[in-house]
Amino acid sequence: MGNFTGEVKRDLIARTPENACCKIAAIAAYLRTSGSITSSASGLGFEIVSENERIAEYFLLLLESVYGVRMTLSDASPDPKRARDKLTFSYNGDRAVQILQETGVLRRDEGGYALQLGLSPYLVENECCALSFVRGAFLGGGSCTLPGGSGKTGYHLEFVFASRMLAEDFCALLAEFEILARLVERGDRWVAYLKSREELSDFLSLVGADGALRRLNAVSGAREESNNENRVNNCFVGNTDRTARASAEQVFAIGEIDRRIGLGALDSALRELAEARTENPMEPLRALGERLGVSKSCLNHRMRKLMEIYRQLG
Repeated sequence: MGNFTGEVKRDLIARTPENACCKIAAIAAYLRTSGSITSSASGLGFEIVSENERIAEYFLLLLESVYGVRMTLSDASPDPKRARDKLTFSYNGDRAVQILQETGVLRRDEGGYALQLGLSPYLVENECCALSFVRGAFLGGGSCTLPGGSGKTGYHLEFVFASRMLAEDFCALLAEFEILARLVERGDRWVAYLKSREELSDFLSLVGADGALRRLNAVSGAREESNNENRVNNCFVGNTDRTARASAEQVFAIGEIDRRIGLGALDSALRELAEARTENPMEPLRALGERLGVSKSCLNHRMRKLMEIYRQLG
């Protein structure tokens, strides 16, 4: 877990739920994001998948704490469906079905059991359980990125769900905490996401990911400082460009006046300015005025008269 997603998840697994109801909510969220229903000779069951040993161990301990299910990392089996190595844990039988029902993954109907598409309200009735569900959902199907130095990435936090109904219910759950996530379809999955620094900050604060929140603030502070510096530089470059263009236009106009009527035809003040500008083509008007001993406003007035003479010649 070396990236920012890993930092968030490290903060979350440091907050083990205390009450059984909160543990069940966390297990439910993990099953709904990183789990699937299986069927074997032993009956219905579930399979959970993790790329990280610490997260897998975290949920295995929750399962044991609430349901007495004893599985360890050594019980993991390779996952032939995925190219990358993942930890896959399977559990089947009547006890597995009970867990799936209590976590709101399965519901009983006339034909037997069916998948519960949405979020079971009883799981998140209490605020502590709702927060446990949110944390479990991020541990199972969440990711978060911060802006990189290349500028190609921005602030982004997302949760991935298998069904639209569950994703919509999850967005509604976040909205109860005044976090407004947006929803998009991605292949056969539904993604609830946040896109601004403020939204990420609110979320990390909500779930208690304090270390990740400090990193976010540090990154956003450095980014803002960099943006301010860029704005200043762009302003400076813009002003420099405008000054250079104006100077070039003035030098050209004075050259045309000299070619057509001669600078001797000008009064002494205008001739002095024309000669000074020709000799110092890139000097700002303020510095040029100091050189001639006149104010900038006076110099601007004289330069406008020179430009007007040039236009009249055209």
